[in-house]
Amino acid sequence: MEIRAVIIDDEPLSRQELLHLLSEHPDIQVIGEAPSAEKAMEIILTKEPDVLFLDIEMTGMNGVELAETLQHMKKPPAIIFATAYQDYAVKAFRVEAVDYLLKPFDENQLAQAVSRLKMRLKPAEVKPPSAGRLAVQSEDRIIYLEPDELLYVYREGRDTFLVSEKGTYPTKLSLKELEQKLKHYSFFRVHKGYLVNIKKVEELVSWSTNVFELKVRNSEKLIPVSRNYVKELRETLEL
Repeated sequence: MEIRAVIIDDEPLSRQELLHLLSEHPDIQVIGEAPSAEKAMEIILTKEPDVLFLDIEMTGMNGVELAETLQHMKKPPAIIFATAYQDYAVKAFRVEAVDYLLKPFDENQLAQAVSRLKMRLKPAEVKPPSAGRLAVQSEDRIIYLEPDELLYVYREGRDTFLVSEKGTYPTKLSLKELEQKLKHYSFFRVHKGYLVNIKKVEELVSWSTNVFELKVRNSEKLIPVSRNYVKELRETLEL
């Protein structure tokens, strides 16, 4: 796993030392250096690094203030503070820093920090879909539906319905509960009241810049699509 890093420190010698030590870790690729938080922001926004090795006491915005600012990003980089000051450890914990390295840098402590970083950035394990099916209770029987057979799921008032080519079935599960159960299958929320099996989608119909609907296989119903979901839906559907 290649980890893209930026070193931020107003002391050139400290940046050089850290750059040299990180060269012993082939998984870490240093893609930029900055002498200040302001200069670092330009690199962070354009190159989107995985981790920052961040000094604290710098001219202008300090490292903790930069880390707090980055928390507002959709996907902020991980932070490893690299500083001569011990007094900011509590604040480092509040911004969920991976580690807190003190100057002069110790090779073993740096190795431990890199190890923690790899654990932080390790992708979450995705469980494969289970062999289970959705159970639908009728008056005198339980019907089991294969998730892949479903066309879509929708909410109407307080009731939730599962729609397949064989019929429409009420369920006691909420749409949110079904979204969780079906998350490992090919279902996509297209509207606050609809989940759609994207393998069954045949057409995306645009009536205007604000009105979109989906047509699914073997169904005459046009399913509303919220404008906020259109871009992500197209990225999911198209090669």
